[in-house]
Amino acid sequence: MNLLLDTHIALWAITDSPRLSQTARQLIEAPTTSVWVSAASVWEIAIKHALGRGDMPVSSQDALRYFLESGYQILAIEADHTVAVESLPPHHHDPFDRILVAQALTEPMRLMTHDALVALYSDTVINV
Repeated sequence: MNLLLDTHIALWAITDSPRLSQTARQLIEAPTTSVWVSAASVWEIAIKHALGRGDMPVSSQDALRYFLESGYQILAIEADHTVAVESLPPHHHDPFDRILVAQALTEPMRLMTHDALVALYSDTVINV
């Protein structure tokens, strides 16, 4: 399975946060799972970390290094991903979440999130 991690899920995974559920951890660590992190998540971390937000515990540079060391693949933002955002229903207004949904639906991948609004987009979204 190709599994795209929402930003907070990716951060919880690399920081071994207790907020990451056992179910999420098992899916991420399954030998048949290819784990992906979007370039949009790295961008989101960079912006929010620079603003001093407490929910971004590491810099984007450190996060990227940890993602790569963990064997996660980085998903670039492609033009077709951005076009797909336009046709999404307005369940969620956060542009980072919307591009992640568009990427997951376009590729296709399963998107793992902890955001109930993101989960409204598709039954392929895994809400943990």
